[in-house]
Amino acid sequence: MTVSLRLPDDLNSRLSNLAVQTGRSKTFYMLEALKAHLDDLEDVYLAERELEAVRAGKSKTVPLEDVMKQYGLAD
Repeated sequence: MTVSLRLPDDLNSRLSNLAVQTGRSKTFYMLEALKAHLDDLEDVYLAERELEAVRAGKSKTVPLEDVMKQYGLAD
């Protein structure tokens, strides 16, 4: 799948220099960056969305003690 990405000049320059100096493509490094950070981005943004749902009363919370008991982790 092809994706178009507009980079700020400074990032494009750094990425181009890295690619030239290492003999790898800019695409290689963009994929590496996504692989390295996508999990973290998902965690942060999905957690923020869930927090907003809880605060708006659209989602409920479960006390940690109840979760621990449910999964046999309570003392």
